[in-house]
Amino acid sequence: MRRVIMKAGEEFSSKYINRTGAFNATAMTAATNIIEDVRNRGDQALRELTAKFDGVEVESFRVDEAAIAEGAAKCDPHVYASLEHAAAQIRDFHQRQVQQSWIYARPDGAILGAKVTPLASAGIYVPGGRALYPSSLLMNALPAAVAGVERIVCVTPPTKDGTLDSAILAACQIAGITEIYTVGGAQAIAALAYGTESIAPVDKITGPGNAFVAAAKKIVSGDVGIDMIAGPSEVCVVADEQADPRMVAIDLMAQAEHDPLAACYLVCFSEEYVDAVEAAVEEHMKESPRAEITRTSLNDHGLAVVVADRSAAMQAVNVIAPEHLELHVANPMDLLGAVRNAGAIFLGEWTAEAVGDYVAGPNHTLPTGGTARFSSPLSVDEFVKKSSIIQYSPEALAADADAIITIAHHEGLWAHAHSVELRRDLLS
Repeated sequence: MRRVIMKAGEEFSSKYINRTGAFNATAMTAATNIIEDVRNRGDQALRELTAKFDGVEVESFRVDEAAIAEGAAKCDPHVYASLEHAAAQIRDFHQRQVQQSWIYARPDGAILGAKVTPLASAGIYVPGGRALYPSSLLMNALPAAVAGVERIVCVTPPTKDGTLDSAILAACQIAGITEIYTVGGAQAIAALAYGTESIAPVDKITGPGNAFVAAAKKIVSGDVGIDMIAGPSEVCVVADEQADPRMVAIDLMAQAEHDPLAACYLVCFSEEYVDAVEAAVEEHMKESPRAEITRTSLNDHGLAVVVADRSAAMQAVNVIAPEHLELHVANPMDLLGAVRNAGAIFLGEWTAEAVGDYVAGPNHTLPTGGTARFSSPLSVDEFVKKSSIIQYSPEALAADADAIITIAHHEGLWAHAHSVELRRDLLS
């Protein structure tokens, strides 16, 4: 890991951060071409692109309900039970986010409010690639279901034999998803956004993916809703002298093993502690089956920041604005108020980031790349829309007419002003 040693009173700066974006120019160009191809040629383009990128010849992309049940039945019973356990807690957490429509009346008789309406449809992208993530399917599908979305679609790349992973199908079964398509990459995003002969378009697309998926989501955004542009995963661990270096090391590695581009930050109070964590990493690395990926991530995108005190530590955290923040410190709750920018906050040594990835309940689809400065975890709110409700009484219009007319004339909008003048004249 690179090291930055901060002097007392010196502020940490973003210049020390070496972030990799969610996508590059190559991915944008490729995704643009793929999207246009799918828009123009529909299913035929999907078949050719699936053969090209996944090495699989697919005639029908839809997975029928019998195949879902058969595939889910092959899932290891312990894995299935664990997914059910996770789903129950994810559902419980997100049910607490549900907002109701509301309405109120002003003393002058005007009625105002907001109507909360679920989206009609949502498409969930579940990546393949280096690892299969049934947990991501649950984290995206269950908030949509809790929100009341009627049509939830899953798209995910096929395996080499043309089938889907049994745990992915089990997660679909647990989440109640019956519309599943074996298609991945930018071509799947295009199909969800614009539709093909066999895949009807959706209102919103969520879920993580590689650089080409991220680029495709950016391109279709505006024609269809998206959750966020997800970049490489990140963790920042703040550790004091009492924190066990072995726990800190394995938590950094838990993020690093995702991807060679994953970013890991350690904020602590001495170089000796950094040495202890790096020694613990080497010991853990001897047992890791993903040692090469983990080491590349830590070497290329790992950063240890040594600061003078807790205040400086939290200043560094808020500049980093990490996806995941772990506070391995005494009395971590005391620091919670100082956290301004973080996707998810894990308090204390017993709260491994992995609990948030799988079973705790809060969503693991989180803002990356410093976007925690202005965005939030995936939630039920992503799957609803809100309409304003406005009903004026004659008394309310009379009370507000002068202000409306004055502003409209100032903006040069005669008809706006006259639409209220006509009504006001009828009241006199």
